[in-house]
Amino acid sequence: MKDPVCGMDVIPTANAPSEEHEGAIYYFCSEDCRGRFAAQPEHYVSPPAGEGIHADHGAPADAPESEPAREIRHAEIGVGGMTCRHCAGLVEQALKAAKGVHNAHVSLAGQAAHVEYDPSAAGIGDLVKVIRKAGYAAGTARARLAVKGMHCASCVTRIEEALAATPGVVSASVSLGSETAEVTYEPEAVDLSGLRRAIARGGYEAADPAPETDEGIGSEEREREREYRTLMRKFWFAAAVSIPVMGLSYPDFIPGLAEWMPAGSEARRIVWSLLGVLTLPVLVWSGSQFFVGMWQALKHRSANMHTLIAIGITAAYLYSIVAVAYPGLFPDPALAEVFWDVTAVVVALVVLGLALELKAKGRTSEAIKKLIGLQAKTARVVRDGKEIDLPVEEVVVGDVVVVRPGDKIPVDGELAEGSSAVDESMITGESMPVEKVVGDEVIGGTLNKTGSFRFRATKVGKDTALASIIRMVKDAQGSKAPIQRIVDTVSGYFVPAVMILAVLAFVAWYDLGPEPRSVYATIVLVTTLIIACPCALGLATPTSLTVGIGKGAENGILIRSGDALQTSEKLDAIILDKTGTITRGEPSLTDVVPAEGADEAEILGLAASLERGSEHPLGEAIVKGAEARGISLEKAEGFAAVPGHGVSGRVAGRTVLLGNAKLMRDRSVPIDRLAADWERLAGEGKTPMYVAVDGRAAGLVAVADTVKPDSKAAIARLRRMGIEVVMLTGDNERTAEAIARQVNIERVLAEVLPDEKAHEVQKLQLEGRTVGMVGDGINDAPALAQADVGFAIGTGTDVAIEASDVTLIKGSLIGVAAAIEISRATMRNVRQNLVGAFGYNTLGIPVAMGLLYPFAGILLSPIIAAAAMAFSSVTVVTNANRLRLFQPKGVQP
Repeated sequence: MKDPVCGMDVIPTANAPSEEHEGAIYYFCSEDCRGRFAAQPEHYVSPPAGEGIHADHGAPADAPESEPAREIRHAEIGVGGMTCRHCAGLVEQALKAAKGVHNAHVSLAGQAAHVEYDPSAAGIGDLVKVIRKAGYAAGTARARLAVKGMHCASCVTRIEEALAATPGVVSASVSLGSETAEVTYEPEAVDLSGLRRAIARGGYEAADPAPETDEGIGSEEREREREYRTLMRKFWFAAAVSIPVMGLSYPDFIPGLAEWMPAGSEARRIVWSLLGVLTLPVLVWSGSQFFVGMWQALKHRSANMHTLIAIGITAAYLYSIVAVAYPGLFPDPALAEVFWDVTAVVVALVVLGLALELKAKGRTSEAIKKLIGLQAKTARVVRDGKEIDLPVEEVVVGDVVVVRPGDKIPVDGELAEGSSAVDESMITGESMPVEKVVGDEVIGGTLNKTGSFRFRATKVGKDTALASIIRMVKDAQGSKAPIQRIVDTVSGYFVPAVMILAVLAFVAWYDLGPEPRSVYATIVLVTTLIIACPCALGLATPTSLTVGIGKGAENGILIRSGDALQTSEKLDAIILDKTGTITRGEPSLTDVVPAEGADEAEILGLAASLERGSEHPLGEAIVKGAEARGISLEKAEGFAAVPGHGVSGRVAGRTVLLGNAKLMRDRSVPIDRLAADWERLAGEGKTPMYVAVDGRAAGLVAVADTVKPDSKAAIARLRRMGIEVVMLTGDNERTAEAIARQVNIERVLAEVLPDEKAHEVQKLQLEGRTVGMVGDGINDAPALAQADVGFAIGTGTDVAIEASDVTLIKGSLIGVAAAIEISRATMRNVRQNLVGAFGYNTLGIPVAMGLLYPFAGILLSPIIAAAAMAFSSVTVVTNANRLRLFQPKGVQP
């Protein structure tokens, strides 16, 4: 059908905005068009000279030549530089005020503007100028690049600074956890090769991320496994060398060796010289990555974790060379000690830590692997009347795809022939198979259970629901929570600060420490450099976010960013849109009340038979209700719609009326006996209709938008979590209160117009509340954008989903509670990691510097420092992986 205001094609569903005028129902693309029509219906339905609207379906007849229908086009334009909802609001306001723009919506999460415009009045170039005039980058593109060689938070800062300094880059966010860089840039100013060069200038290697396929993930895992094996070989070599080196470095503590290698003897000097030769391959090969990383950082006048370790082990090695080669330089022969063991053991322990960290980080992306594993590899397609098997990449929109029992559905589509039950649990989290009949949508990646069917492909490749989910989850995992930005800032100063502290500690011990001063000073220098762990700081937040967002995806909850995840934890008020959120969003038969002496089944059968040919949503609900109860329907004759009153006709030779009290009074049908039941049903928020047969009141049928089965339980869970639940609706107060009573909501905002919803959210925010908004329709988009966190029901419109921060694929309110639980669990895990990382460094560095020595005689060994440093980052990643065991309450595991 056509929207009579703007001329756009509209699908006439129960959720679509509609308006009745002179017995005809008109459908609209948006509430804006519906509002314009309601204000001046005659302007849109009364064309001159015999032209008109077909009353049976509301579609406009041919427009007169003097007033051709306006062509409305839709454009999606990338917008860069938006950092908050206020930015998105400014861009949206500027676009709406532009000439030729019919409507505009700006998505902060998607960094894009969706514009409906009249091409005769404005072009894409004009829209881009409007956005740029508002102070934002228009026509931007986004790229994700894999970055190799990152090891700590200072690496993240260095790469972000290198990218930010590149002309044409609008913003850059680097994640240590996923080892990727998300860049928003202007294609006319810089291309992908320019971004790679910028990362290379920062001292790191950029590559394209692995394709979102089994093969891509497989190659990524093979690369990770190859790196892990290399590190483990280096560890075993260093460990094997460390055993004899440790024993022979301290001969005075091993019986027999003290007599053979007495202090100051030539034998001890020769053995220690051989130990230096034996340790050199450990330094050069097992520790090679430390020197490579240090050199790359030095080339760009920066320092990182590798700098600390490389300087530490080199200092220990050089001191040992001097002690063996030139013992006479030391005032006391006892000072000529060697630290070959420090070099070998520190390298072994740190390399082991890197290997274990790599293994643990691989487990944090299990959710993405599971999602990618859902993708079908082949599809059975009908081409030229024959069924052929093709790679899923070769399926095109419009292809007819054949699915047999047990097959995985390859792409998204609409069922064209047959029926079946489909297991959608891997996408929606719903454990029960969903019955599918002709006309129903099927989702690629889901599993066909029982019947065979054919469907027509509507979305393929990167446009499928599964591909969109994978892309959204990857984007979210690569994003940063606000707390991570603070950590990155601190980490940028961390390595230089540690190096300064190590030098100060060395000088202090050398000048003020007890004898042997040079030995103590060297130990303190090496220990301070080695114990500091920027890795733990850098990994504390991104690893937890990666696991938490993946856990959400496993439960049918798509969290768009780390910002949304962190804010969700703080929510203390949730606004629920009634229609389609608390309720099903479509009317259904709820009650049949027969008059005295009448039969319930007969009344319903007559009413449904009369409405059988109607396209009115209430009539469809009555027909479906009768069919669900197994009532056979008759053919209606003389059907007539009475605008604003009801319908009439003849069924099986009997005159039947169905409508409101006014229709009954006009036809002189007494209804007093049913008035009390009518009041009761109306008080429950239902729409009761009188049924009269042959001039006598036969009963009532009631229709209502019924509450979803799990809405009451979900709302109870939210309240137990300490969150106030508010219901928002455009319905009258009586209906709203009735629904609120059913689900135990105390605060109700009724008769709220679509353009006032965002204002109601703002009023709640002004009370000092952190507000979440849950909705599903186009008219909910501004409120979703205004809320601190917007939750979109996945069964709703694309505009609502674009405006949201969290998408609930399943369409159940249980997902809202689950999303908040996941957010709280994730942020609790992040804080545990940060407390551990900061606490470790805050306590470890002073101890390494020897601050406890004057009071307790404690001086930390470099070997213990290396072990602590290696396992601090492993502990952080392991703690993040604990989130994989978390399961939100009420969600099927």
